[in-house]
Amino acid sequence: MGWLILGALGIAIIFLPQWWVKRVLKTYAQPVDRYPGTGGELARHLLNRLGLEDVKVERLEGKRQWQGDHYDPQARCVRLTPDHFDQASLTAITVSAHEVGHAIQHADGYRPLIWRTRLVAWMQKFQKFGLVLIALMPVALVALKLPRAGIVLLLVGLASLASGILVHLMTLPTELDASFRRALPLLNQGAYLKPEDQRHAKKILTAASLTYVAASLMGLVNFYWWLRVLRLP
Repeated sequence: MGWLILGALGIAIIFLPQWWVKRVLKTYAQPVDRYPGTGGELARHLLNRLGLEDVKVERLEGKRQWQGDHYDPQARCVRLTPDHFDQASLTAITVSAHEVGHAIQHADGYRPLIWRTRLVAWMQKFQKFGLVLIALMPVALVALKLPRAGIVLLLVGLASLASGILVHLMTLPTELDASFRRALPLLNQGAYLKPEDQRHAKKILTAASLTYVAASLMGLVNFYWWLRVLRLP
């Protein structure tokens, strides 16, 4: 019984944040025409108002939609999913302001964002390298008969997979800053929100900030799956 309870708690800890984030964003996505302008239009307006005309605003198309709403520091571009780019819902308006918040961080030289950008780029290469090492493990163990080398390859490979979880968790301060020190003051000072939407917008901004935490917890599931595939305890 104790193991069942622990298992249920583990599942709840991993999946509830992701469920809550999706539920909040979906709840306030209706009606789609609550505001006079779309999320894409608001993002462009805010950037122009702040003197960031060189920052682009793009609509994610086709397979690129899996990337989700984000700000790309290298391309200096706010990218929004079609729902948030095209619609004028409370979710679209608030999420767009959140991504503009990241553009403001970049313009201000906000160090945590710069560190995160560099870390993500390095970790992506490390993770690809780790998958190669895991693939080479059977060769080291069987063909070359080097058990120690195989174990080393496996450990480094697993460490590369786990690194993604760590990066996601480290992004939380940057996300909270973009939501509550950048986006929310912008929305309030410009009176872009209806008075009755204030507290709901804060919930959406919290959800936007926790997106990466939810992703890191889901990463634990992928990490565990690899452990089972490799028959590790």
